[in-house]
Amino acid sequence: MSVSLSKGQKVSLSKDGASLTRIYMGLGWDVAKKGGLLGGLFGGAPDNIDLDASCLVFDESGKLVAEIWFRQLKGMNGAIIHTGDNLTGAGDGDDETIKVDLSKLPASVRALVFTVNSFRGQTFDKVANAYCRVVDEVSGKELAKFSLGESGGHTGLVMAKIYRHNGEWKIHAIGEKTIGRTFHDMMPAIQAAL
Repeated sequence: MSVSLSKGQKVSLSKDGASLTRIYMGLGWDVAKKGGLLGGLFGGAPDNIDLDASCLVFDESGKLVAEIWFRQLKGMNGAIIHTGDNLTGAGDGDDETIKVDLSKLPASVRALVFTVNSFRGQTFDKVANAYCRVVDEVSGKELAKFSLGESGGHTGLVMAKIYRHNGEWKIHAIGEKTIGRTFHDMMPAIQAAL
């Protein structure tokens, strides 16, 4: 059963006492329709929105040890794989996916922070139906979903953190609004989420 997360909520990702081995973080979004009757009739085709998902890996001391994003699709010796960059948000389902084999991560890895940002600088006022979700890749079962529905003048979000606590993996829905075209611009907010 999927857990619908709200900002700040933390839940365990263990399933019935069994440890997870492979998960993926899916990011989905649509382009917001232009407002008003005339906007809907004469607004033309909506602009494409290029949101980018990233996974940043931190060790026990809080040091950044790997960056997985559209310019670096693999990390941690293949334990984390970004499946590719979606430049439009078109289509149903997840638009970008980052796969993580938790069993292949070194014991020194403490946290994975997932972010989303608008590479072209378009604000989230232009985005609709945005979400991130964690899925058990082995069973295909959705474990948690976090709606990124808050529109606004921000261009990035620190979405969620998956972290080790007392030998099990947990997720923390963060939902921190930021400004930045890549995760590099968002590092102060990312560091604060650790």
